[in-house]
This record gives sequence, C-alpha cells and structure tokens, in this order.
Amino acid sequence: MRKNRLTFPVLFIAVSMLYAQSAKKTVITTGSLFQEMIDMSRLAEFPDPAFRNIQFSSYDHRSVVAGGPDWFANSDGFGGEPIPNFEKVLEEPDENGIGRYLIVDVDGPGAIVRLWTAAISGSIKMFIDGSSKPVFDGEANLFFHRPYDAFPVSQELNQERFDATVYQRDASYAPIPFAKHLRVEWIGSVKEIHFYQLQVRLYEPAAEVISFSPVDILTYRDVIDGVTLALSDPDEYLKTASSAQERAFEASLKTNEKTEILSVEGGQAMERLALKLKADHLEKALRQTVLHIVCDGFPWGQVQSPVGDFFGAAPGINPYQSLPFTVRPDGFMVCRYVMPFEKSLKILVENLGEQEVKISGSAHFKPYPWTDRSMHFRARWRADHNLTASNEDVIDLPFLMVSGKGVYVGSASYILNPCSVPTSWGNWWGEGDEKVFVDNEALPSIFGTGSEDYYNYSWSSPDIFDFPYCGQPRNDGPGNRGFVTNFRWHILDPIPFRQEIRFYMELFHHERTPGLSYSRIGYGYAMPGATDDHVPIMPDDVRHLRLPETWEPVAQKGSRNAVFFQAEDIVVEKENIILERGRLWAGGKLMVWHPQKKRERITFKVHCESEGKKRITLTSAMTPQSGQIKVRVDGQSVELSQDRESINLFRPYRTLLRNFGLPAVEWRAGDHTLTLEFLGAEKAVADPKIGIDFIWLQPVDR
Repeated sequence: MRKNRLTFPVLFIAVSMLYAQSAKKTVITTGSLFQEMIDMSRLAEFPDPAFRNIQFSSYDHRSVVAGGPDWFANSDGFGGEPIPNFEKVLEEPDENGIGRYLIVDVDGPGAIVRLWTAAISGSIKMFIDGSSKPVFDGEANLFFHRPYDAFPVSQELNQERFDATVYQRDASYAPIPFAKHLRVEWIGSVKEIHFYQLQVRLYEPAAEVISFSPVDILTYRDVIDGVTLALSDPDEYLKTASSAQERAFEASLKTNEKTEILSVEGGQAMERLALKLKADHLEKALRQTVLHIVCDGFPWGQVQSPVGDFFGAAPGINPYQSLPFTVRPDGFMVCRYVMPFEKSLKILVENLGEQEVKISGSAHFKPYPWTDRSMHFRARWRADHNLTASNEDVIDLPFLMVSGKGVYVGSASYILNPCSVPTSWGNWWGEGDEKVFVDNEALPSIFGTGSEDYYNYSWSSPDIFDFPYCGQPRNDGPGNRGFVTNFRWHILDPIPFRQEIRFYMELFHHERTPGLSYSRIGYGYAMPGATDDHVPIMPDDVRHLRLPETWEPVAQKGSRNAVFFQAEDIVVEKENIILERGRLWAGGKLMVWHPQKKRERITFKVHCESEGKKRITLTSAMTPQSGQIKVRVDGQSVELSQDRESINLFRPYRTLLRNFGLPAVEWRAGDHTLTLEFLGAEKAVADPKIGIDFIWLQPVDR
C-alpha cells in the first residue's frame, strides 16, 4: 500500500484547484467526478452541464406496462428467467449454455457512476468510444464490485481507504467517464445467477468529457486519496467552507408547542446543522418532535420530518457516520446537506408528543449568491401504518412525487416488521423494486431489483453497517424482524428532473404480514415553484410504534420443519439466571445468564424426536453487556463457520436478536446436551451477561 505523500490540507487544495479548473472549462474527467463525491454544495444547484441519470439492471423485463399484469414480476437475475434480463441477446447460448448479452449500449457523453451486484457469474467486456479493444475484460463479479482492481495501477492508491469508501458494501462508485459511447456485454449462462445494476449519467451533447483510461488512476492519485480521506471521516476532514461563527440555539417545548429556534436573514447557505434532543423517553421524542426548515418565507417548510427520521436515526439513537449525516452515540446528530436560501431561513420544532422535550444545537452558514440554478433543499417524510404486506398483494409505495425542476439526492426507509418467521427467508420485507419515473416517462428510467439492492446490500442481510452513501444502522432481528432502518444518499448519482419525478418502492414481503409500518423520506432539491404531494404531519402519523407484546417463532420458509425450545424451559442449571421482559424476545421474555468467571458453563437439554441430519440454532441477544461463548454439543466442541470456535455476542450501542446456526450433523433420536462456555467479555463490560432467547432444531435436506 502506498503511503500518503501529502497532508490532507494540501490534498484538499489540489482537489479544489482541479475542480475549479474543470468547472471553468466545463470538462468532466475521472478526477472531477471523484471531486464531486465530496462536493455537497454542488448538489444545491441544477447540474451544468445538465445530465440524465438512467439505470440498466436485471429487473424482470416482462414489466413493460406500468400497473399491468407483470408489473410486479420478480425474476430479477436468479437464472432461468422467462425472458433474458438484458437489453438484447447478441449471441444465442452455445452447447455449453454460454451466450453473449447486451447490458448497455448508449451514446455519450456520459459516465458510469454506480455499479452493484448481489452475485453474478460469467464475464464482462466494456468498450468505450467505439474501440474494438475492451477497457475492461474480465470477471463480471469483479467489474460490478471492484472495477478499478482490474488495473494494476490501482495499487498506487491508498487501497484500504479506497476499499472502505469508494467500494460500498455491494456497490462501486468508482467513476468511468466516456466521451462518445459506452457498450457493456455480459458473457455467461442465463441459467446461472446474474444480478446487476449499472447507473449512467448521460450529459447534454455539448458537454466535454474526457474518457476514462486506467492511467487516470495514477494521474489523479492525490485527488483520489484526498477524496477517500474525506469520505473516511467527514466529521474530521470535510470542513465547512466558511470560518463564520456557528449560530447556537436551545429551547424547551411543552406538548403541542411549536417554536422557532433560529432565524437568519440575507442570502446565505446553511452548510451544517447539528442538534440533540433530551426527554424522559428519547425514542418517542425523536419521532414525535417534528423539524420544520422554512426558506424564503414559504408557507410550508421545505423540510418537514420527525427529528430522528430526518437524521436517519429512527427509531431511537442508532450511531452511524455517512457523508451527509452523522449520528453519535451520545445522541448528537449532524446534517451536512447544504441548504441555500435567497432571503431568509427559519428553523422551527413542533412537539406532537405528550412529554416535554429539550433541544439544543447549532447551525453553520456561509455566504451564498442565489442564481437561476439555485434550489431549496427538501426532505419530505410520510408514513403508512397497519399495512398488510404480502407476496401476492404487492403495492407501490410513493416516496416522493414532485412537479417542477430539481434533483433527487437521497432516501431513507423506517420499517416496523412484526413477521414471526425467525429467518430472513420468510420475514424479508424488501423483495420489491424501486421505480423512478422522470419527466413524464411511461416506464421508469431507474427500475431496480429489490429494496436491499437499492440500498447497496443484498440477500436481505440483517447486518448493521454504514458507508459514506449507504447504511443499515438498525435491524433488530432475528433475520429482518422488528425495526429496520436503511438509507442511501445520491451524491455521485443524483437524479435530476426538469418537469417532474415520481419515486416508488414496491412493498413485497415473503409472507402475508399484517401490522407492518413503513415510514420513509425522499430527500431532494427543487427550484422555487415546484410542488409535491406532501401533506402535513399529524399526531397519529408519529404515534409511538411498538412490536407486538409477545410473539412465537413459526416454522416457515427458512425455519420450515423446525422445532423451537424456549431457552428457560430446557436449561439444566438454574444458578445465575434471570428472565428479562421485552417485546423483542419470543414469548415476551429472554433468559439471561450471568456467568461469574471465565470457563463457567451452562447446559441445555435438547430432545430430538427422530434421527437424521439436523442443524441446531441459537437465537441469542447481542448487547453492549454481552460476552463471548464457546459451544459444545454432547460434550464435543463445535467449529463454527469461517473456522471460528466461539461466538462473540458483544455489540456496542445496540440490542439485537440474531441466529447462530451450528454445522449440520447426524443426530440420533433422544436427549442431547448443548453447553455454552463463557470465554470473557470486553474490558468495559463490568457485569457480563449472555442472553439466549430460544433454541431450535431443524432437519436438513440431504
């Protein structure tokens, strides 16, 4: 790995100079696109040169009529689809089933700004500007996940930081500009898995673009390293442009009270907003305290959202860091979306709850000359409660519909999913695709392959993660049960619209699930005069959501044929055990073991009705007070996946419920023992505890 040769301030100056030069000449390069990855001010002005953002994906290509018979068809790339999931069949499959298929063939100028795959077999050839020699010729999985890795010169970058910032979960934001033409072909078997998304900016014809070449990685090495440094810790390295003093505020709100906490006159831009709430029940306050940001005397706030939802933290405080937003463990929340105004800006907060709420924070402003390209920042929150999600009665949920001119820059989803199947295969709520119609399109120019794919991950993963542009800061579990929060920020891949935009996400669940709540925000910018479908937020919209008082796991899909045992019913030793009550736990209670020393053990008796190959699974709590355990079955140590012999249940800041499946083995009929051995805990954990909710035994198909 190459060490940095410049300090960040010098790098930032170099990046700024490059961008200023590119902007002056209206030249788009690999370097200028990297600079756009951290330029928050750019989003507040309608793009110049203008462009469209379109996506090529493996969505089910039978969806050809909006609202028609196949509108919710779901053969998105598993293999064996009714029709190929490509633009065109270039060569029919040979005797080995290998064919050649067209992913994209468009005239430039333009740039690839995002790639994604859950998994894809075969290979990719990418041609730029009509050349007969491909710029990329290699594994498809590498192209969609880590395209720059195909070029040896990428070793000159700070690779560790590049991998953590430009490659984000299952997506790549490594830009690939082209001046005249882009063509991408896939070679493989359509009977094998081939999920993909390829997002492209198509500029107006007069735009000047310098096409990508692998040598760009070396040419713009310092620029790229500077950008990835800022992305790696925007709180530290993405400094405000102005040295003006922050404007501090604080207020106390009684129930049903609305108050102004900040007012600013004159043309400026708010480039940083930070605040914190205090209340007896903080999770309620974060949902029931509504933020209004009103620019230029408009009667409605351009921003109207519950405070916690606006910062992507809902429900409760779920710490994460991204480029536009940071939520800290102490409840301090930061927004870096730039909000320009021509004449005035007011920030108001409204308490729709039943408790007193205190708010404190600050805002940072910079001079801003309002022009005919300037736009107001908007964040529109909405919620649908008591939905019945289904895999049959699928619906399109609107995120945002705007009539006017602007740019879409982000989405967040807040789900309450009460499904009682304890596995992702069964309780997954996000099988549905995003569909984005721009400027009166008959079919969406962005048609996705699944909700998690839109949010840059895949396979309905319950992982907690955050990256500069995407994250899942909350997912209670097990699987995707409980409260789930996802976000994605469109920074390099904003969606401009000149006349209108309609952003929908399908609600498509694995199982029929009554009582699901789906809140969401569409973030964007719009010029004055734009109208949207927003309606005022009412107290019932921000009701305090809770999981059902109790639930029992059911044996369906991923848990089919399983037999479940409540941990407290089959534990042998009763010392140092208590039951904790809570709606997250099966039966409304969690068995909590307080080991007193390392190597202490606890045993469960598991009865197996019949012989055969079976898997035993522990559904356990992960908490800030948990420790590490080793597992034995019938006295024998169990080697877990990835050569691990222990399970670490420690999770800072959060309480999760997770499945830990042991390797499948042959079981005899009768009683067996499952023993947990305590191996210790983090130094900060004074009183470690091990929470086991339930244990289940499941036959494995041979």
